[in-house]
Amino acid sequence: MQGATRLQAETSLAINEKRGSVMMVTSDVACQQVLMVNLFFVGAPGARTGEWTLVDAGVFNCAARIKAAAAELYGANSKPNSIILTHGHFDHIGAVKELAEEWDVPVYAHPLEMPYLTGRSSYPPPDPTVGGGAMARLSFTYPRGPIDINDRVQALPADGTVAGMLGWRWIHTPGHTPGHVSLFRERDRTLIAGDAFVTTKQESAIAVLTQKEEVNGPPKYFTPDWEAARRSVETLAALEPNIAATGHGLPMRGAEMQRELQELARDFERLAVPRQGRYVGHPAMADETGVVSIPPAVSDPMPKVLVGVGVAALAGVALYALSHRESDGARRKVTTRRQRKMRARNKAF
Repeated sequence: MQGATRLQAETSLAINEKRGSVMMVTSDVACQQVLMVNLFFVGAPGARTGEWTLVDAGVFNCAARIKAAAAELYGANSKPNSIILTHGHFDHIGAVKELAEEWDVPVYAHPLEMPYLTGRSSYPPPDPTVGGGAMARLSFTYPRGPIDINDRVQALPADGTVAGMLGWRWIHTPGHTPGHVSLFRERDRTLIAGDAFVTTKQESAIAVLTQKEEVNGPPKYFTPDWEAARRSVETLAALEPNIAATGHGLPMRGAEMQRELQELARDFERLAVPRQGRYVGHPAMADETGVVSIPPAVSDPMPKVLVGVGVAALAGVALYALSHRESDGARRKVTTRRQRKMRARNKAF
């Protein structure tokens, strides 16, 4: 009973409780949102250097923000034992090269993800014709790599363990990318899903801005193998996670999340697969060397110039609002600290 009570306490934090610039998903998993994407710190606050792990590395030019969050959680100049990548898309590897070099730590990824992390292959082109909103329309502008961290990246252990993350195991969840992995801890059934599924409608700039919580399939515009993606969602649903922390959207937990995930697995074709698109029924093919073949592009009735002007403007407004919201949060924290100081001075008099 004591073990059950302790476990209950660990996972019954106020939902996504804020602590500085991060949200506490569990007592030892923190989520940092950087613009449109999440990354995770695994290790209890106060853990010493080498006793925590970074999962994914955000967008480009966010290394300073990640280091600031790490300092809040673990102290100034604290370093992780490693960086784990769920996959190598631009919004998950943005700061990995800088951080791995500065911290002098290894990076781990699935063997099938290596071509995109060692300069050998770009990902298949994103597909802006899948529909769903501005984020999808804008996808033709998104970088698709590769990056080259050949001197840092290593294959995840073949036995499914995760270096530096005791009690966790990695699960191959391809579809969104060939070497995509998710991380699962059986003890409290916490799942870090990457983009195998997400908890917002990532194709929509409005959904990204509002962060409405709902279980969705992987981002449509960057998923080149829908059959593999379906099998991956079925694999993760079968784990019956209590907590789902994904690459996009707020972490979700409990019965409603479980119901939505099971529904997604049962009815993946209707709920996740776009009605039309380059990779619908015709997946990109890849192997350990990278992309082998891709289907031809489908016709897009909307000229890219018009899309670029309209969507870039909308995306700019959305990203400004997101950064403004973060700035407001920072100002509120400063104001709160000032109020506490004033109250303390008033009590002294």
